[in-house]
Amino acid sequence: MSLSRTLVVLKKDLQLGPRSPIFLWVLLLPLLITFVLQVTFGDLFDPQPRLGIVDADSSEVTAEVQRLEGVELSLLDDVDELKTLVARNDLDAGLVLPVGFDDDVRSGARPPLEFYVGGESLASNRVILAVTTIDLIRQVEGKAPPVEVDVVALGDELLPLATRLVPFVVMYSLLIAAVFLPSFSIADEREKHTLDALVVTPTHLSEVVVAKGVLGFGLAIAMAVATLWLNGALSVQALALLVVLVVAAVLLTEIGLVYGTASKDVTGVFTLIKGTGFILLGPTIFYIFPNWPQWIAKLFPTYWVINPVYEVTVNGAGLGTVWGELAIAGVVIVLLVVPIRFLITRLETKLAIAG
Repeated sequence: MSLSRTLVVLKKDLQLGPRSPIFLWVLLLPLLITFVLQVTFGDLFDPQPRLGIVDADSSEVTAEVQRLEGVELSLLDDVDELKTLVARNDLDAGLVLPVGFDDDVRSGARPPLEFYVGGESLASNRVILAVTTIDLIRQVEGKAPPVEVDVVALGDELLPLATRLVPFVVMYSLLIAAVFLPSFSIADEREKHTLDALVVTPTHLSEVVVAKGVLGFGLAIAMAVATLWLNGALSVQALALLVVLVVAAVLLTEIGLVYGTASKDVTGVFTLIKGTGFILLGPTIFYIFPNWPQWIAKLFPTYWVINPVYEVTVNGAGLGTVWGELAIAGVVIVLLVVPIRFLITRLETKLAIAG
């Protein structure tokens, strides 16, 4: 295989690529998905803090909250209903004011104050509501806070949904660039019979396949970094992030080359991707639903690159934490070389016979 001929093919694909709808799809779709998810679930437009109050005695605290701007207030009659709404994340926090609360505060007593927060609520909203509650009680009494606030989290402490969606968005960015682009490019050239010309040129099919793989790999890294930046998930562990993205992009690029060389046309690529899409993206579902048995995710081959991306970008892990998973991904990468070589040889034979 000649490096110079491979670079010539890569240069040609770079020049002609932007004219392809698939190329534009690779660039725009991950950004569009990121925008939609951030608007729907994330912090792009921060939601107002949602406070529920059970007030048994028309407290001044409730009246003051009603006059506040920037806090969404729900008045409830039942404490159990309040706890249910907070646990379901329909409210960020819940406050229970018993009978005689204001009088006890003014007399210098320290009445109990029940303040509940949801495990999935934004930390900023919890702080805003807790501090606001203390300030309002201080106004009722007129001096230092006369109560001790015991913050009780209902349910497990979970990351916000937008954060748990980061692996899905990043994986989708990698998938489109590393799998879709090389596979569709190879299949499209095969369908248009432009690969038939290789029979009478010095260029080998393996050089064409490698060039398309390099293009997909490079775009995959670029789109993954852009997606992480848009989601505010660029890790301070720069070396670890670079390594896991490289390993993930190589593995997915190899899958794209398998799809491209195994398919007779673009329709065949679509069929393969639709049939195996769940296998490729399956592990991301387990970050969205963390209560599911996590061992099932390890049955998917792409788990061994998705989880390192998650650990480094979301949890700030270093290479020492994810090296075992990257090693398994490396084994998968080596094993995929075998079917790629076989499929390239088979396709070269078919082109020679057709020529």
